[in-house]
Amino acid sequence: MCIFCKIVAGEIPSKKAYEDDKVLAFYDINPLAPIHILVIPKEHIRSAAGINETNEALAGHMIAAAAKIANELGISDYRLISNIGPTAGQTVEHFHIHLIGGVDMSKRML
Repeated sequence: MCIFCKIVAGEIPSKKAYEDDKVLAFYDINPLAPIHILVIPKEHIRSAAGINETNEALAGHMIAAAAKIANELGISDYRLISNIGPTAGQTVEHFHIHLIGGVDMSKRML
């Protein structure tokens, strides 16, 4: 079982930002910005490359959850990032979206 599946199962604690029946969102333990939240599906999918016609609604649900979190935190400008594969920076093989905000990122790449 991957680390994110263990977080979903409650075996590893996390600081939750949002949860519903399909997704869990929690604060990153190594934040790159004042707001850095990971939005993950409760279903194990290795990366965004694993999204297909049978689970594509889940990706939209994750983005909608991220927008809801941003709104609740009072931020209108933010980034959503999903790395696919180790050379792109994916360190956990469980699909996740980084919600990053709270700082001006217009002149830098993360």
